Amino acid sequence: MIWALVTLIAAAAQTGRNAAQQGLTRAIGTLGATQVRFLFGLPFACLFLVGVVLATGEALPHPDFGVLGFTLMGAAAQIGATALMLVTMKRANFAVTTAWLKTEPVLVALVSAALLAEVPGPLAMAAIAVAVAGVLVMTVKPGTRLGDMRAAGTGLVAAGLFGLSAVAFRGAILGLEGGYLIRASSVLVVSLAMQTGMLLIWLGMFNRQALMASFSVWRQSLTAGFLGAFASQFWFLGFSLTSAANVRTLALVEVIFAQALAMRMGQKTTKRQMLGMALILGGVAGLLRQ
Repeated sequence: MIWALVTLIAAAAQTGRNAAQQGLTRAIGTLGATQVRFLFGLPFACLFLVGVVLATGEALPHPDFGVLGFTLMGAAAQIGATALMLVTMKRANFAVTTAWLKTEPVLVALVSAALLAEVPGPLAMAAIAVAVAGVLVMTVKPGTRLGDMRAAGTGLVAAGLFGLSAVAFRGAILGLEGGYLIRASSVLVVSLAMQTGMLLIWLGMFNRQALMASFSVWRQSLTAGFLGAFASQFWFLGFSLTSAANVRTLALVEVIFAQALAMRMGQKTTKRQMLGMALILGGVAGLLRQ
């Protein structure tokens, strides 16, 4: 059950990263804040990998073309998903966007079955469905329209790409030799290096202002980069220990963490939100029993 612990740590760290990135978005814009998680996260991921090597004494694994292909697929899919998520947010409100994106665990289960032959059992699929339903209850108020077809399309494609990235990263991790710590940390560094390279080329060609803006607020950028790398380190550890569907379903507790943070800030919790949280916890509990 180590995978459950590392997934909960990853979800908590990602909640902190999202809060840090929200402040950066106001300061340097969406593109500038988006690339921070990769550019400023890469040095911390390298430090994590060095720590794993020193702690375990294992040599760095040598990825073959299959591993690099899976990693590139995951890196590109994650960037594409982030871009489509931002597009969806422009077309629909935050609650609707969240509702579409949190269909990810169902899509992960389907993609994982197709690419890695990891097919969840019927009880696991039922638990996933209950947890996703809890997110929908929490985020979508009665009478809320789920947006036009364009918002629905970009939201579902974004969720699918996030799911594809999770499955691809797990495929890359499974293709390496060694313990789960060294495999997860190695794939994280390679993926962040790929993403950093792709975004540096893109921003250098089309939006140098957003790139330079992130360096003007380097303290905040370092904080967001560290939290992003820390969260990713534990996501990848989860992917090395169990299926991507299990990890991404348990990750729905991030919604509860965000709600708890909102409550600490003085926001009230409605009965509908309490019901949604109960459904999420029920689905997660059913998954853990599997």
